[in-house]
Amino acid sequence: MKQIAILPIVLLSLISCKEKKSQQITESEVVAEVKETPKTYAEISIAEGGKWVDGPKGHMEYSGGTSFKNVNELQVPKEHTDHSWYIRYEGPGWENAEVGYRLYLDWRNAIDIYGKKVDSLVLPYVGQDGFDSYHEDAPWGQDILKAGKSMGLGGYGRVVADTMVHFQRVKDTYAKVNNTESSSSIYITYTGWETGNDIIDLKSKLTIYPQDRYTKAELTSSKAIEGLCTGIVDHGVAFHKKEGETWAYIATYGVQTLAHPADNLGMALFYKLDEVAEQKKGDYEHLVIFKPTTETVTYYFLAAWEQELNGIKTEADFVKDLDTKLSTLNSTNSIK
Repeated sequence: MKQIAILPIVLLSLISCKEKKSQQITESEVVAEVKETPKTYAEISIAEGGKWVDGPKGHMEYSGGTSFKNVNELQVPKEHTDHSWYIRYEGPGWENAEVGYRLYLDWRNAIDIYGKKVDSLVLPYVGQDGFDSYHEDAPWGQDILKAGKSMGLGGYGRVVADTMVHFQRVKDTYAKVNNTESSSSIYITYTGWETGNDIIDLKSKLTIYPQDRYTKAELTSSKAIEGLCTGIVDHGVAFHKKEGETWAYIATYGVQTLAHPADNLGMALFYKLDEVAEQKKGDYEHLVIFKPTTETVTYYFLAAWEQELNGIKTEADFVKDLDTKLSTLNSTNSIK
């Protein structure tokens, strides 16, 4: 596996001109580092040096952690839940030059967005200077999505009797990361996921590539169940839907970020028409509900923030970009 070496190049994007001069970094060193810096990155980082204790909110918390360390794989502790201060930014993260994402590796299982103002890799520094400092505006960007009770963007759960069920009851959760020269992936295995009258195992693979903003999502269920779904959080902005011959997309665009003041964000989901039973509005998100199957279902999701470097600035340009991707999917069955 290629070694990840990103510290100098990330710092070059974030430090001031005065700091650059003081470090006396030579042009040859910069060029060498750029060549070694990967174009995508994924990580899971856990706290160490502390211990699990009873927390004030009625669940266990990891207290007294002295630092974070990255791991290639993680058997999620039984004690871990939301806001238990154990996993840095609460789950795995993945990014390329344009955008970053993270998944809450707890009962919520939502996917959040890191809007980026720089074109370097930043995740190793997110959440290091205060557990949730990434909610605040920084030179690199910030967490820009309020997921609330939804699945966020491209998260997954199950609709049972018109109610969204997340991952409140799971026997075991295991995650690992894989970084290569051509992509970065998060693999998650949920064993004994209980929803309604069913108990299944679910495997998830989330992959980001060097180009563009999208993540490819692949879900594989051990049992064909109704209601397995994904979606986009509904913030009451413009909604778009378009169907092609074999693929379709839903998307939202408008002022729907956590930035101050809030600004424009576009979010989209691409899905195969023959894999989907229904697309409808749920309580908290625009839903895409898959047909029961044990075959792998595939979809793509993406976010486009207007503060990106060379980002998409208008709704018309966002829809144009989605239409181009939809055409590519319908002709080649892949965006990549």
